[in-house]
Amino acid sequence: MSEKYRAWFQCFEGCGERYELNEVIYRCRKCGSLLEVRHDMDALARRTPAQWKDLFAERWGAPMGPMASGVWGKREWVCPGVADSSIVSMPEGKTALLSASRLGESIGVPDLHVKLCGNAHTGSFKDLGMTVLVSMVRQMRAEGRDVPAVACASTGDTSAALAAYCARAGVPCVVFLPQDKISLAQLVQPIASGALTLSLDTDFDGCMKLVQEVCSRNNIYLANSMNSLRIEGQKTVSIEIVQQLGWQVPDWVVIPGGNLGNVSALGLGFEMMRDLGLIDRLPRVCCAQSHNANPLYRSFLKDFGRFEPLEAKKTLATAIQIGNPVSIWKAIRTLKAFGGVVEEATEEELADACALADRDGLFTCPHTGVALAALRKLAKRGEVARGERVVVISTAHGLKFPEFKVKYHARELEGIAGRYANPPVELPAQYDAVLSAIHERIGR
Repeated sequence: MSEKYRAWFQCFEGCGERYELNEVIYRCRKCGSLLEVRHDMDALARRTPAQWKDLFAERWGAPMGPMASGVWGKREWVCPGVADSSIVSMPEGKTALLSASRLGESIGVPDLHVKLCGNAHTGSFKDLGMTVLVSMVRQMRAEGRDVPAVACASTGDTSAALAAYCARAGVPCVVFLPQDKISLAQLVQPIASGALTLSLDTDFDGCMKLVQEVCSRNNIYLANSMNSLRIEGQKTVSIEIVQQLGWQVPDWVVIPGGNLGNVSALGLGFEMMRDLGLIDRLPRVCCAQSHNANPLYRSFLKDFGRFEPLEAKKTLATAIQIGNPVSIWKAIRTLKAFGGVVEEATEEELADACALADRDGLFTCPHTGVALAALRKLAKRGEVARGERVVVISTAHGLKFPEFKVKYHARELEGIAGRYANPPVELPAQYDAVLSAIHERIGR
């Protein structure tokens, strides 16, 4: 436990109300606004930027224990009040920042990097937030607080991460899933981890409404991103990116957006580095949405003058099929502070972007496809210049979406031609037939 550092919940809207991190609270009791975690920045500033960089570099190579985690290796900036004995970690974070120059060249952004957040224990970036949230729950239960269970609404990845971390901590877990709207690979994860898995005849927004009611009336701890403990873990992505680039800030970060907690998390990480002197500028941010679930994009077209929830339509990018995002105003604040933009991608654009990226060995999820398709549009119209350095956040592993991949290459996705489809070639088991197919492909 980092006793000389402090953090607390504070009202996002600025009414000044504060709450302790071990309280069961998600909204300000005074004005109803969402909360965010604030840190004692004066205490953090007693270390110089060089000292923070050296400390983070030293911890990066830790083989075991809390410091083996990319999140807890930055614990003073995240959740300093959690004791080592309460930390629940399956060392999350420290995911690769992959140079994708060949893919980048094909879309007009040669200095392209992809942050592979899906290379995590449960296969998505959600692990970064769940290690913080579940660790705090474990500490609260050790302190004697009545926290009978933890629950979330999910489009797949949140439930997988929460269920795994709760299983590790020995904490009961309940997940609310929209029936028939997530992949089989995502559905099986909470089931395998022992969570009570409720498959509900509604969409994500319906699940979100119901889980809030259940949690508020039964003292069950809510684990969705409106709980800003999640955001604290997710903000370490920004720090890792800059650290992996030799403490250089990229010109752009492109991130897919659904419930939009990850957009605000991204911003908080960069702002914290700037405020503590580790960087001297902020990147521009693009939030990418599916055309079929694009409430933030529609608001952006009106200069964020107003926001109108919508009923999200079916999209291949199932994790961001959300029409009424909880963290909308936090995300808008971030985009305004970062000179941000919002772009959308059609189903065909996101599917083709995935397939093109996979030709560079990435094996992307459909949500990363949304981000790559958005970047391609920004580059085509010159908003992202050819010489700029861009980082795309890949939020989940492609293996979570086998049906999407198989159907694309079989050209079985409705309304999608499959421009980059690569179906298997069926042949008789004969040398001449095999050699002919090889020669046809490699041109010899």
